[in-house]
Amino acid sequence: MAALGLTATLSACAADRPGDGINDPFEPMNRKVHAFNRGLDKNLVKPLSEGAGGAAEGGAGGKAVEAIGNFGSNLSLPGKAVNHLLQGRPLPATRMTFRFLLNSSLGLAGFLDPAGKDFALPEEDTDFGETLASWGVGEGPYLELPLIGPSTLRDATGRVVDLVIDPLNSRLNRDERLIGFGARVVSKAGDRARFGDSVDSILYESADSYSQTRLIWLQHRRYELGEEGDYIDPYAE
Repeated sequence: MAALGLTATLSACAADRPGDGINDPFEPMNRKVHAFNRGLDKNLVKPLSEGAGGAAEGGAGGKAVEAIGNFGSNLSLPGKAVNHLLQGRPLPATRMTFRFLLNSSLGLAGFLDPAGKDFALPEEDTDFGETLASWGVGEGPYLELPLIGPSTLRDATGRVVDLVIDPLNSRLNRDERLIGFGARVVSKAGDRARFGDSVDSILYESADSYSQTRLIWLQHRRYELGEEGDYIDPYAE
């Protein structure tokens, strides 16, 4: 019943897109958040990612970042399995469950990825934002969230619900959850290092980094959800 109520509420809030396809009634606030995120990237995230930059060259530092990223990704698999089930997709849910069990055991708690390398079980990403989309909930207004970055009302709500429905959350203590969060942060730093030139071109070389980020992210997300448009790689040159 709570899920049905949430769906109805979001559907009511998800206004139609204007002619240009950009629903951004909170642009003044979003721009302030974007400026904060851009400053955070310049002064903290980018320097940290450059410190973890061995990921791009495949050196020892890069392998360590990859292993920590694998660990964080493995912890997210039970929640992804739940979302696949909620989307009416039992086969991906089963595969993600097996991937979690294999990597948690043979992969040394997920630091290694035998499921993907030896058992042909790659990660099939999803989240509750995609679940809401599969239920017919519109994306709603564009939002830029502090620390997190581009989102929409639907995806921001999905992030909150993902925390609630993740089966591991009730089994991990506070310290274990913090370790998992730290692993995901390291993984994001590795991503920032690998795609640093492309991210820099969007944030620091475009005439309006906010508009450029918003456009690329929305088109990529809509394509990812099968809603519309051609594929746009957010990290492409």
